Amino acid sequence: MARKKNHKYIFVIGGVMSGVGKGIATSSIGYLLQAKGFSVNLVKVDPYLNVDAGTMNPTEHGEVFVLKSGLETDQDMGNYERFLDRDLSSEDYMTSGQVYLTVLKKERALEYKGKCVEAIPHVTEEIRRRFTRSAEVSGSDITVVEIGGTVGDYQNMMFIEAARILNLKNPDDVAFILVSYLPVPGNIGEMKTKPTQNAVRQLNSYGVQPDIIIARSASPLDEKRKEKLSISCSVPEENVISAPDISSIYDVPINFEKEKMGDILMKTLRLTTRVKKDGLATWKKFAGSVHAATEEVKIAVVGKYFDTGDFVLSDAYLSVIEAVKISSYKVGRKPKLTWINSKEFEKGTMDVSILKEFDGVLVPGGFGESGIEGILLAIRYVRENKIPYFGLCYGMQLACIEYARNVVGLAEANTTEINKNTLYPVIDIMPEQKKLLADGKYGATMRLGVYPAHLKFKTIAREVYGKDVIEERHRHRYEVNPEYIGHLEKAGLVFSGTSPDGILMEIAELPKKVHPFFLGTQFHPELQARPLNPHPLFTAFIKAVVERSKKK
Repeated sequence: MARKKNHKYIFVIGGVMSGVGKGIATSSIGYLLQAKGFSVNLVKVDPYLNVDAGTMNPTEHGEVFVLKSGLETDQDMGNYERFLDRDLSSEDYMTSGQVYLTVLKKERALEYKGKCVEAIPHVTEEIRRRFTRSAEVSGSDITVVEIGGTVGDYQNMMFIEAARILNLKNPDDVAFILVSYLPVPGNIGEMKTKPTQNAVRQLNSYGVQPDIIIARSASPLDEKRKEKLSISCSVPEENVISAPDISSIYDVPINFEKEKMGDILMKTLRLTTRVKKDGLATWKKFAGSVHAATEEVKIAVVGKYFDTGDFVLSDAYLSVIEAVKISSYKVGRKPKLTWINSKEFEKGTMDVSILKEFDGVLVPGGFGESGIEGILLAIRYVRENKIPYFGLCYGMQLACIEYARNVVGLAEANTTEINKNTLYPVIDIMPEQKKLLADGKYGATMRLGVYPAHLKFKTIAREVYGKDVIEERHRHRYEVNPEYIGHLEKAGLVFSGTSPDGILMEIAELPKKVHPFFLGTQFHPELQARPLNPHPLFTAFIKAVVERSKKK
């Protein structure tokens, strides 16, 4: 699809420090523009040299979000899709690694015709090509680009330079937004604007002047500081947006609209709103349900990365957490998540019977051996005590292993990811993946992206989805070994979702007459959960959780 004439670009850049909320700000800006009647695509720029996010540790970098195409990306892409309520493409994500790799490949192929290849203009030209390509593929009216990092970082200078050149060539079609932090030092108790003033001056030194400043702080911005930022940063006072800390990220678009962000963007980009009705009405209704939900349901999340500290969990499992929240709000409940380190069950420092205190148990995805026996103890307990269970990816594989060990009678059943010489490899790697690993190829070599699955009639999965064929996103190498499917099914486990050829098992469950809700998916349903479109499997799990809470 061709890029539309007079295509508009908005560049979102961070100031003062990282973690100020550029991703949520970008997502909210995208939603506001949609509400004004424009088609929008959101682009994330990650300045690191990794080609994608697939090889990075989630407890250090955050969740790896997988696009429909299979590209492994930054967690902000998940926020973008949740807020826009639609899929984004691989062209909507770029890293320095991608850019330099393309430039070097062109140089090796003599595409630069013998010229000396340099950062400027060749790297910046490739970046601008990717900006325009994302617009062409999406066919959008407006592209909003979040440039990762903070003003002053060496790593993102080339991206800001590319944006500056784009602005130079199309001054009426480009806008810059600085999301900057205003600290309130504890011993002073007064909000300080100087760090943001310095961030603007740093941006000015790159040849870029922000059109809008989003002032992030613990409390709302007063008029005095709005005026001060306006004068010192050469930004109209009404273009200084107060963005205080709030309890729910889903209030951010509403807060921006109160600050007239939508109208400011229309004026800045020389556009006219295309809709007369309140485009935020549906979003406001959802945001209201977040605050209306007061009755709690207690959910235990049992996993293996949890000894790194609670502060990282919201990043490592961001999509899972949001999927649980979204479905909980849909049924009028407030989820209370408790992180349980499965290693505690292994060591005996925590008794697995603690799970009876919860309304439901969820096991998210993961890799490796650490903490696995503890998760298996937890799965057995919730299966035998009929506590609602939802397993994602590894959570389904481990449910199959637990069932093989304790119901089928294969006591040494395991996954070859943990024990390559197990007598009963219930979970094993597929032949084509074995070759890749043998060749030392790890990045982007898993089963990635969307794959179809056929659902069996008279199963929980079929009832929940309401259709025969589904498409879900994957990120894994290991599968249920076809040699053991018959043994598991004969013992009562139902594979309610399979690949079209029937070889790969996508969903495993127990019938309702046996267990109120015991279901695992080989795919990652959390990647397709959206505020305005909760994922049906998460909603079914939460409904089962609510039923247990009522009985308790």
